[in-house]
Amino acid sequence: MGGGESEPRFDVSDSTGCLLVKELLQWGLPVVPNPTIHSEGGRAERPARQPPREESAPPPPLPPPPAHVQRTQVGRRPSVACAAAAAAFPPPPGAAAMADLGQEVVHLVWGKKPGTQGLADTIFCRWAQGFVFSESESTALEQFEGGPCAVIAPIQAFLLKKLFTCEKSTWRQCQEEEQKNLLCHTLSDILELASSDNSESYCLVTWRRGRTAEETASISESSAESSHQEDQPSALAVEELGFERFHSLIHKQSFTSFPDFKEAVWNQYSVWTNKFGVLLFLYSVILTKGIENIKNEIEDSTEPLIDPVYGHGSQSLINLLLTGHAVSNVWDGDRECSGMKLLGIHKQATVGFLTLMESLRYCKVGSYLKSPKFPIWILGSETHLTVFFAKDLALVAPEAPSEQARRVFQTYDPEDNGFIPDSLLEDVMKALDLVSDPEYVNLMKTKLDPEGLGIILLGPFLQEFFPEQESKVQESFTVYHYNGLKQSNYNEKVMYVEGTAVIMGFEDPMLQTDDTPVKRCLQTKWPYIELLWTTDRSPSLN
Repeated sequence: MGGGESEPRFDVSDSTGCLLVKELLQWGLPVVPNPTIHSEGGRAERPARQPPREESAPPPPLPPPPAHVQRTQVGRRPSVACAAAAAAFPPPPGAAAMADLGQEVVHLVWGKKPGTQGLADTIFCRWAQGFVFSESESTALEQFEGGPCAVIAPIQAFLLKKLFTCEKSTWRQCQEEEQKNLLCHTLSDILELASSDNSESYCLVTWRRGRTAEETASISESSAESSHQEDQPSALAVEELGFERFHSLIHKQSFTSFPDFKEAVWNQYSVWTNKFGVLLFLYSVILTKGIENIKNEIEDSTEPLIDPVYGHGSQSLINLLLTGHAVSNVWDGDRECSGMKLLGIHKQATVGFLTLMESLRYCKVGSYLKSPKFPIWILGSETHLTVFFAKDLALVAPEAPSEQARRVFQTYDPEDNGFIPDSLLEDVMKALDLVSDPEYVNLMKTKLDPEGLGIILLGPFLQEFFPEQESKVQESFTVYHYNGLKQSNYNEKVMYVEGTAVIMGFEDPMLQTDDTPVKRCLQTKWPYIELLWTTDRSPSLN
């Protein structure tokens, strides 16, 4: 606390205290007031440390989470209950928290200073869920609170890719055994992608043997009872395990054979779908990739993968799951800026990424993410990640020569000015395997820069070397949108929203639909796209 303010006391006499007591009693936790805090000279001081008591004191009230994550499964904020419950279950005596994983993993994911303990527990609470399929859409994963979309959305995207490649006629219907195979195939694919630079080592993070049989069994039972009472899924479980206790109960398993590793992924299906499955998988990806490899790719190695204030995943985390590389940027290739090398995407991604931030000119996504191998894109808004996809592979046809030329030209135009100095024309022509004799290059400089301004514009360059045959044929195709949050879906059911996309020609736009965030996001790839959804309202990006 700063200045002349003293820390807040836990007072059951006011309305906030009564509400807290009611919540603690509902969770079956002890209620003990905080010790009185004395303030002298305008500075708050805690009393001297007392011997441990049999009952743990509940923490002081916590600051509210961001507005977009205040709504929860049961319509109330879980932060106080989760933090109090975490305090009520300290690590077992003599156990070294996170002993097996090491502080490096925790610092990489959560940061070295995640803030006050209460805030850290609040964020940790939102991430503590498993991979759970929606009851309304058997191939769609459900997300319970804001934050873990940075893992769940990429998993959902790769899961859809797996569905479409297996040519299942009823891709929206899966039995339980099919769900198991689908999820485990997807997790294995992403783990293999992360290990591409270190193919002889694979890691899985799971519960420690010997200690978790009774402990996790009792945890599962108590969570099942509480979730049954509220008629909610049991994937949120921090009421039983706090941050420190969770990390003291997990360890890593190493494999040198991918078949053995893949079999282990299948054998741990119940781990992935139960409490903390998302975090256990995230840690598995990190250790399979290698901590040092990730640090070498992240632009700022001090920036954690999960924001310590708001709990959202970083772009490095998203890129790690999408491409196997934890780079912080979304452009094609590497760029030099003031002597610094900024890493980007180096090859065509399996599934793509588009962001609303590009429509606001905060960034520019490169062709490798905009034009992936499969017609599946993660859509990023200011606060959330969703998935847009289609089954028409024509949407991701091989890169046209003009698209390649545009991409190469833009690598020499890092500030996206739309032009390059004429001194770089020879380098661009060489990169595109064009005739690059000095005499011919000088001739092209004169033709492309008749006024002698010393610059080469992108438009005339493409018209000269890659004249496009504009097609006026309007293309339409069926599209779908996925949002894992119940409260962001129609009737609060996690289901795919179906629609029709029409790609209009810029010369003759005959159809104009409403301007919505999802449309503005898609316009960064298809500038003249129009969308007609089967529902009364456009799907939400948040």
